[in-house]
Amino acid sequence: MIVLGLSGNLLPEESNLVPYGYVHDSAACLISDGVPLAAIEEERFNRIKKTDKFPINAIQACLDIAGLSPSKIDAVGYNYQEGAVNYLLNKLYIENSQPIRSARQLMMDRLNDNFGLDLPHDRLLYAQHHVTHAASCFTRSGMDEALVIVMDGAGEQHSTTVFRGRYGRLESLAAYNIGKSLGLFYLEAISLLGYGLGDEYKVMGLAPYGDPEVYRGIFDRMYRLAGRGDYTLGHPVQDFLDHGFAPRLKGQEFSQEHIDFAAGLQRTLDNIAMHVLTYWAQNSGLANLCFVGGVAHNSSLNGLILRSELFREVFIHPASHDAGTAEGAALAAAHQLGALPLRQSRLRSASLGPGLGTAAEIEKELACWNEFIEYERPDDIVESAAELLADGSVLGWVHGRSEYGPRALGNRSILADARPSGNKQKINSMVKKRESYRPFAPVVIPEAAEAYFDLPKTRANYDFMSFVVNVREDRRAELGAVTHVDGSARLQVIDPTANQRFYRLVRRFGELTGVPVLLNTSFNNNAEPIVQSVHDALTCFLTTELDVLVIEDFLARRRQDHSLAFGSLIVRFRPFTRLAKRNRMTPAGTQEVVYEIYLDYPKGPHTAISAASFALLEAADEVRCLDSLAEPTGGLNAEVRRELYSLWQERFFTLRPTGRP
Repeated sequence: MIVLGLSGNLLPEESNLVPYGYVHDSAACLISDGVPLAAIEEERFNRIKKTDKFPINAIQACLDIAGLSPSKIDAVGYNYQEGAVNYLLNKLYIENSQPIRSARQLMMDRLNDNFGLDLPHDRLLYAQHHVTHAASCFTRSGMDEALVIVMDGAGEQHSTTVFRGRYGRLESLAAYNIGKSLGLFYLEAISLLGYGLGDEYKVMGLAPYGDPEVYRGIFDRMYRLAGRGDYTLGHPVQDFLDHGFAPRLKGQEFSQEHIDFAAGLQRTLDNIAMHVLTYWAQNSGLANLCFVGGVAHNSSLNGLILRSELFREVFIHPASHDAGTAEGAALAAAHQLGALPLRQSRLRSASLGPGLGTAAEIEKELACWNEFIEYERPDDIVESAAELLADGSVLGWVHGRSEYGPRALGNRSILADARPSGNKQKINSMVKKRESYRPFAPVVIPEAAEAYFDLPKTRANYDFMSFVVNVREDRRAELGAVTHVDGSARLQVIDPTANQRFYRLVRRFGELTGVPVLLNTSFNNNAEPIVQSVHDALTCFLTTELDVLVIEDFLARRRQDHSLAFGSLIVRFRPFTRLAKRNRMTPAGTQEVVYEIYLDYPKGPHTAISAASFALLEAADEVRCLDSLAEPTGGLNAEVRRELYSLWQERFFTLRPTGRP
């Protein structure tokens, strides 16, 4: 049975009815008799972080990977219950005076209009949100029995659900209502630090710099632990404002108060989550844990779970956030249609997305950028890359199928030597353009993992960078680029059976340097999701200061005079790029024209630009290059060149060579 699972907004892309954050992490997953054929997030294609858009591109990618036509799909699953989706839609329709359409009508239309798929009504199935989370995690754990705990912002009615997983089936044991949501509590709290949806992991990284005792009294008054793993929970924003806490505005420097707040928040999350986990570990009779949902991406909490020794083994799904529910929706739909209990072997690789094409296709793309890069095809790309890393280069490393989930695990990565502490600041400034405090993760070969890291007795799947563990004290200075301020690291242990090329690279680097550990972070800058295609990788490479780009068997470097060719590129607007000009009053009481460019989606970036750049972009036709567009005004001067390059870095538009389709 071939089943397509989906997460994402069902409304048309131009609709803005669904409030920001209600739906996020749109994705598609295709399974055949329970085995995942493909899974990918929509953000990798539309280049909008945590996008809620219906996953049209992700669906097509899944079909292309599997080599299937839409007519081969036996059923489609969705990651929320139908009644709950209809309730939300009807509420939005009434509030906005829109004609009422059901979730089923919307889904049928999206599938028919975009893929010609005329699905029978009984083959479109909806599932409880937490069941889709639980199904994805338990099925991929390879465990016969486990305590399965879903902990996120909110499902239809619950924020945490506890299941007993046994031989491919799930039995609900308990549920905690939305008023007890640790995900929403954490999200509300980080608004005081100038952060929002998708920034939770930043606060987790900030917490070790602070003192959790400073605000312990305020945080402790917000919750009360009760019997049977229960608790009550308050609201952090008002309590802290009442105590005179000064929120950080977005872009401001962090004060020590903000840092101590982050530490107290992490401690609070740890205390409450461990209260729940401890009760169910002691009273379920289950020795293994499958932990999933947005909260399960808090790798500091996951490390604490390991060190508690409450469980014999812990499994975390690589896509524990809502993108993973696309897989769970497919599994739940198959189960509803009578498939046998879905028992699968342990998931070892998250590389379920599209690949990069043939060598000939990749080389054709590289050749189009010949004015900007020079490239070669070494006899042994792993040997060449390992030598470059050992010599201090920072690499973009793009290989194979992209990963399902928010973390680059060796196929869409930026890699560097894990030893020099300066590499942390170097990469934060040259590539990521992000806060300097944020840590980077190490990847190590399994033979050396225990020599460098203090692995708890509890068994865990370290494949997916899901657990923070301690770096051994005598190794912390040696691993300066990946050891966090508290001596910890978010560890990835690379399985040679899952990614032989990446394993060979880390091992060869170890042979050259004596340390088989690399710094591994996602290949993207601050303005975009992780790169997906060859074009994405080249764009990120040319708009950052990465030293070298490796794409499959090709190694590329910038030409020394590459910036001189900038004017030969053609502007291509993203589907959501908008130009606007408006009048505003100056302090002197006169009117002036303001020129702007923005991306038209919730929380999309916007910025003021010069009149010259506005005129040039307004004239862009996807045929003429920048130099040609600038001819009527005397050519592309240095100031406009710099401004356009900055806008390209921020992904307000893309640029392509004239020879590229």
